[in-house]
Amino acid sequence: MRTVRQLLETKAPEVIAIGPDAPVIDAIRLMAEKRIGAVLVMDGARLAGILSERDYARKIVLQGRSSADTPVRDIMTAQVISVGLGDTAERCMQLVTDKRIRHLPVLEDGQVVGVVSIGDLVKAVIEDQRVELDQLQRYIAS
Repeated sequence: MRTVRQLLETKAPEVIAIGPDAPVIDAIRLMAEKRIGAVLVMDGARLAGILSERDYARKIVLQGRSSADTPVRDIMTAQVISVGLGDTAERCMQLVTDKRIRHLPVLEDGQVVGVVSIGDLVKAVIEDQRVELDQLQRYIAS
């Protein structure tokens, strides 16, 4: 099974983040521009939270708040579930399934080094299963 380190090696190294005091509309624009479903909220070098499209829909749209007047810190998820470089894709899949989340920040020595999405995990699992299936077919054929 692949590790988070291996998953990050196949991705662009950019970590997309915004400050906690920025207006929510700026975070939504950033997510749209980068074509991503969540953005990390960084207070300097410290991970302060994560803001997802789901947070926006539930805490701005459904509550009738203004995305121009509301700071990111007011609607972000502050209790961030993260993983390390040595964690496996299988463990990450279990976390996103159990916690019903789609993005996992990756930390090394307390510093953000990347983000793994559910899409990254599904792709890795499918590729690993394809390799295993090919190996089994070759074994059976020999």
